[in-house]
Amino acid sequence: MSVKPGLFISLDGVDGAGKSTHLEWLITQIQAQGIEVVATREPGGTPLGEQLRELLLHQAMEVKTEALLMFAARNEHLSQVIEPALAEGKWVVCDRFSDASFAYQGGGRQLGVEAMATLENWVHPHRQPDRTWLFDVPLAVAQERLQHAREPDRFEQEAQAFFQRTREAYLLRAQLHPQRIHVIDGHRSIDAIRHELSQGLNQLFKRYHEPL
Repeated sequence: MSVKPGLFISLDGVDGAGKSTHLEWLITQIQAQGIEVVATREPGGTPLGEQLRELLLHQAMEVKTEALLMFAARNEHLSQVIEPALAEGKWVVCDRFSDASFAYQGGGRQLGVEAMATLENWVHPHRQPDRTWLFDVPLAVAQERLQHAREPDRFEQEAQAFFQRTREAYLLRAQLHPQRIHVIDGHRSIDAIRHELSQGLNQLFKRYHEPL
């Protein structure tokens, strides 16, 4: 008897947009439906990926090296975690995926869409999240939140112009993929955001439970 493939969900947005506030809640909502969930993150998700994460967040490097390492970690992540879980019928909830590379490396680092698309098509030409929730807030709000967070990594220490380019790249990506990427106004109350997420989850549950 064949197993129905699971669904792949990603949460994305600039640092301080608020996605982490809703990650665990989202997972519990899916689990409440009797669905097994694999929670993971990028960069990271595998032993090698976590080592690369440490380098990416704390070690200075050339921007092309940064982009290549992001996709190297992603390739390992897909092969070792994401694809096997989906094939087993589990849902995968990932804190960031390739949209982050288009935003941070393509936009923030100014490597451009074409370079990111080349890497994306090489590493995962046939795999995208079934749903991406892109959390968006004004940059002033995001930066205010980051001031109260942990010791900032090298991305979080970037200048405002970097985050402006990153945010613009995220929103452009959402415009290009409106069926997959749903923009969440992260400046609203937690209850309002979770109400919107619940509506989206209900759509995914209905889709998942439809007969093959």
